[in-house]
Amino acid sequence: MTAKYKRIMVIGPCGAGKSTAAFEIARLFDLPLFHMDKLNWKPGWVETETLQLRSKVAEVAAHDSWVIEGNYGGTMELRLPRAEAVFYLDYPIPLCLFRIVKRVMRYRGRTRPDMGEGCPEQLNLSFLWYVARWNSGPKPRTEAKLVGHEDKVLRFRHPKELKNWLSSKAG
Repeated sequence: MTAKYKRIMVIGPCGAGKSTAAFEIARLFDLPLFHMDKLNWKPGWVETETLQLRSKVAEVAAHDSWVIEGNYGGTMELRLPRAEAVFYLDYPIPLCLFRIVKRVMRYRGRTRPDMGEGCPEQLNLSFLWYVARWNSGPKPRTEAKLVGHEDKVLRFRHPKELKNWLSSKAG
């Protein structure tokens, strides 16, 4: 295996498979895994207050090793300077939308393993619209935050690229 990363961010559009990738990356590099959704969401889909969320993220980012999964642009500046690698799942939006629908069908009414307790999966049209518009809004904002950190970014444009990269490191 090449260099062993100790602090890794996993970002990308909703439905790209960030959580699944983060589980595999954390296992591969033997790192603790933190999900931004778990840090943010309280039971009943209540969001953590901004200052409290930033405090939680700063505490996690101060650790010696981690995988932090999730975008949450308002906290990226707390994680990016310490990250050694940013796994950017820059996948096609139709694939992400398909995966979201599949995820809703799989977990409907239950809380996913990467989500805060008491936040059952549900179909939300405004969320689907947010993802459908990813390339024209959230993506440019996310990429603007990556400026100055390009040397850390491992961009994967298709799940097979990530799978091949992970396989090459596991061997």
